[in-house]
Amino acid sequence: MKRVLFSMVLLLVASFTFAQEKNVKEAKSIANGVNPDFAKAEELINQALTNPETKDNAETWDVAGLIQRKRSEKEMENAYLRKPYDTLQVYNSALNMCKFYFKCDELAQIPNEKGKIKNKYRKSNSATILAERGNLINGGIQFFNLASQKEGDAANEDNKKALDFFATYIDIAINPMFEKENLLQTDTVLPQIAYYASLAAAKMEDYPSILKYAPYAQDDKEVGKYAMEFISTALKAEGDTVKWIASLKEGIQKYPEHSFFFGHLIDYYSNNNKYDEAMQFADDMLAKDPNNTFYLYVKGYLYHNMKDYDKAIEFYKKTIEVDPNYAEAYSNLGLIYCLQAQDFSEKATTDINDPKYK
Repeated sequence: MKRVLFSMVLLLVASFTFAQEKNVKEAKSIANGVNPDFAKAEELINQALTNPETKDNAETWDVAGLIQRKRSEKEMENAYLRKPYDTLQVYNSALNMCKFYFKCDELAQIPNEKGKIKNKYRKSNSATILAERGNLINGGIQFFNLASQKEGDAANEDNKKALDFFATYIDIAINPMFEKENLLQTDTVLPQIAYYASLAAAKMEDYPSILKYAPYAQDDKEVGKYAMEFISTALKAEGDTVKWIASLKEGIQKYPEHSFFFGHLIDYYSNNNKYDEAMQFADDMLAKDPNNTFYLYVKGYLYHNMKDYDKAIEFYKKTIEVDPNYAEAYSNLGLIYCLQAQDFSEKATTDINDPKYK
């Protein structure tokens, strides 16, 4: 009796597995048809993607990617024929296709029982992904712009989608599928996309994503300094003071003309009464650029906080000599004069009978 029951269980499992494999084949057939019912194809493949019998098969994920590719092609065909088409569907299909093909490749790279890897999907799927990268950029821009027109949760939702597109574009460059392409060195657009990924993440205060993607933009001549700003801000927000200070110092060395790093580092030293370290850093920077108004101003600011007013006046005046329009230097100079006048007034006697009173 037990043997009969066991046989029945085996038959049921085999039947269920066959049903899921049939779903994969049917979904593929529908996608490749002349008038494909993509909703039906997606319904079938989604069952297979979550079923234990088929979710770990590379073929399942390859078909899932194929369906998205065919959906995109159909929309582009409609556009060519001047029929109504869904631009967002094209972008979303490109995004989903990339993710499905990533998973397909990951599973296909698992060695078989003989220890050999037979990945029949990589060549064709990698070429398809490379051809669709432009739609990842377009999709990211679309949702980023939509987010800028909204507030609160609605804006965050679109920023999250924008980040997903931009991040996937960068993930392509670091995926083993594209190792031979050397995209980190050859793709001149990638640093800009990494910056936009960081910007979208910053709007949501998604600091882990900033720390993951901003480094790919930090050497770019146009946006590198801003990417490093994001990194520093994220490290501070996560409470990693050691790495935060290190990032500020790195930013100063890489982008000395960008005041963000120097200003925040000096603020840190000043707020923690580390004036000797702050002054040494200010001196080092002035040695490299003696007429830099910001560095001159900062040195005056440090003396100001140390209550060495004569030295503060000296460097505020030097700042004004280099830049007569440096408003903060004038403001602080005036403040010091007021403090000195107040101090003098308090020390001066007002007793008319005092011999010192004249």
